[in-house]
Amino acid sequence: MNSDLTAPAIRRRLICMVYEAMLLFGIVFVSGFIFDVITQSKHALTLRHARQFWLFLVIGAYFVFCWSRSGQTLAMQTWRIKVVDLDGSKLPVVKAIVRYCLAWMWFLPAMALDYQLGLKEWQMAGVVIAGMLAWAYTARFDKQGQFLHDRLAKTRLIHIPSEIELKAQSGT
Repeated sequence: MNSDLTAPAIRRRLICMVYEAMLLFGIVFVSGFIFDVITQSKHALTLRHARQFWLFLVIGAYFVFCWSRSGQTLAMQTWRIKVVDLDGSKLPVVKAIVRYCLAWMWFLPAMALDYQLGLKEWQMAGVVIAGMLAWAYTARFDKQGQFLHDRLAKTRLIHIPSEIELKAQSGT
């Protein structure tokens, strides 16, 4: 394993996730529109489960394509974060799919609580945020600073230093 592959700070990763969510809004909007046109759906709750499955597939295709092609989504490029295999090599498609599925563990506990307790909007938001913060904290317990889903998928997030950081490290 390459020791030059340092994990990005948790704060950087969380900010990247917020930016990623903003970018995903456009993907979800367009793919939702395509779903509505194809199914002739006039209301968002019509075919709700089919719509959710469609969006799961579209978002998954976006992440798997980006991760297996370059190791980075647009948000990850902006924040200089890259996902790689344990040895630092490019992520195979199968590992990208596994990582995408495991990354849903950020949300599944909150979704299960919502389903069981029938939480309202703000309660649900609070549970999701608490779950995400608890999940992010898992990186504190990992000796390489990786999230639990990365450890399980046998992938790593690495920080790509900027030219300024590289110059500062080399002392020039």
